Amino acid sequence: MGIGFQLMNSVEEWLLRKGAQYTFLATERNNTASTNLFTSKCNYMNISSLIIFVQPICSSAKHLLPQNIKIEKLQVDQAISLYENKLRSKDIFPTDMDVILKEKLSLGTWVCYFEEQGWINLDSEGNNKGTITTTQSSWVIFSIWNTCEAYKLHIRKSHPLRYFHATLNHAREKIFSWLKMPKSNVSVQSSLGFLFLYGIHGEGEQLGELMKSVWNFALGLGKNVKDSKLIITELGQCDPLIKHVPGNPSISRIHDLWYAKSLSSHHPDDQDALLMKGPLGNVFVDPREF
Repeated sequence: MGIGFQLMNSVEEWLLRKGAQYTFLATERNNTASTNLFTSKCNYMNISSLIIFVQPICSSAKHLLPQNIKIEKLQVDQAISLYENKLRSKDIFPTDMDVILKEKLSLGTWVCYFEEQGWINLDSEGNNKGTITTTQSSWVIFSIWNTCEAYKLHIRKSHPLRYFHATLNHAREKIFSWLKMPKSNVSVQSSLGFLFLYGIHGEGEQLGELMKSVWNFALGLGKNVKDSKLIITELGQCDPLIKHVPGNPSISRIHDLWYAKSLSSHHPDDQDALLMKGPLGNVFVDPREF
């Protein structure tokens, strides 16, 4: 048995002791060693294929919105109502969406729409407080998660393992080349955080223009968030919005594969319905697990 296989077995045994019924993991599509280990040796099933979009934030760039497009921030209760109504049809959707949106790392939820169309009527009186009653033909909802406070790379040159600093410099060259970001923009001693766009959903025939505005809005917001150097989102390959992500040459694309496995052989067949569905194309990516 190889070391990787032994490590996977140890992790699965630990998860079983903690009461887990399933295990989920992800890897890049071009990581052949990982995909072979997961599928051929550990009996994982590929449940979804996604694409991660990454763009560096350029402090000198201007991200102006077209005059005919408006972006409006929603109250948390309004966002919960809209998400519950519109995203329940996704193949994977969290049961605690309210908890995610109320988390302090969630900077907020916005809607993007054409100003001449209008967008919504927000009832603020009586029993309808915080609910959304009507929507227009073309609109996009999105939320932003501030990972800069919870997930950021910070390396000091005075690390006691001197060879480790040289290794990081070599890794940095590869990472920033892959991100299409000049390595001089971020030193290995600086913090590298990012904003994560999640819960992106749109309807209508003019989504391309709206998605471009959403992306520019996030880039502009990122310039004002400490340690934020990147904008990242992840969409399933069958998500209708994936074809509307801006085609900026500075945006990198990483093909991501999700895998799952039932840890118990005592499950009735109907409990493995998730694994029997085959690949799931339109999924909600939980920002807490990215």
